[in-house]
Amino acid sequence: MENRVGVIDYGGGNLQNVLNVLKFLGHTGKLVDTPKDLESIDRLIFPGVGSFGDCVEDLDRKNLRDPIADWVKSDRPFFGICLGYQALFEGSEESPGVKGLGVFEGQVKRFRPDSGLKVPHMGWNQVKPVDPEAAIWKDLPDPLYLYFVHSFFPSPGDQSLISSTTEYGEDFASSIARGNTFAGQFHPERSQECGLKLIENFLTA
Repeated sequence: MENRVGVIDYGGGNLQNVLNVLKFLGHTGKLVDTPKDLESIDRLIFPGVGSFGDCVEDLDRKNLRDPIADWVKSDRPFFGICLGYQALFEGSEESPGVKGLGVFEGQVKRFRPDSGLKVPHMGWNQVKPVDPEAAIWKDLPDPLYLYFVHSFFPSPGDQSLISSTTEYGEDFASSIARGNTFAGQFHPERSQECGLKLIENFLTA
């Protein structure tokens, strides 16, 4: 069955990649540019490439901040990708003073500059599900590798949110899940077969 899937238009550059993945999986994606656009969809994807501050300010210009937060709080199906994951939290070291959506407690932190690791964290890395039996991880391989490009990562105040961890100098929360909400720091639209399966699991859950 085809889902009515909204893709938040935050002014970033990877929207077409996400729309192409949806089309490949047999679903039609609709760009969400106004609050009214949310009325005609069943599931919402928030992709992200760019800076935390620019993204959130674009949502504010389009009056999408509260409608998106309300969507997640009401437990409607939501998938956040990279910046769309980070924006769910209260704020980010990338953009001091800019308030995130604040759906979940916690801050987005920068990888430690003294770690000796290359930042941004770019490329394939292992994603370790906290509960491998959860529906979002169905039929995915163990070990699971997904594609990352980021210098910042959320640190949830509520540890029970964490759906997977990834190690890059330190263990960080590479995804969270609660009810029908799932969000991850990785890019499933760039993660080949595993990424496609992850999005398919979200669409069919």
